Amino acid sequence: MDFWEKVKRDIQRGIREGIGVVKEGVTVVKEKAEELTEEGKKKLRVFELKTKVQREIAELGGKVYDLSSKVKNPMLDSKVKAIISRVKKIETQIAKLEGKVKGTTRKVAKKRTVKSNK
Repeated sequence: MDFWEKVKRDIQRGIREGIGVVKEGVTVVKEKAEELTEEGKKKLRVFELKTKVQREIAELGGKVYDLSSKVKNPMLDSKVKAIISRVKKIETQIAKLEGKVKGTTRKVAKKRTVKSNK
């Protein structure tokens, strides 16, 4: 085998290996983009829920203030109880989502560590 054939064979092997690495890299980037998109969606949902809680608490405060001059204990009012119930449900949803977001963050960090060892 002459020098030119050997160089040609090595170049072709390098191209094949390079294409394999690029394909692998594209797959990793795609997976990471999907993970980050899902995490972003969860964070947006948490933000929306927190905004909703803020509105509910403002409504609750107004209702309690209004009732405080009319009744002895405004906490016994059915509308006040309903608002408190809605706030508690939303808080539960937020806690669930925040747990998922934190869990996802740990998962991403773990993957980075594994890949950096390669």
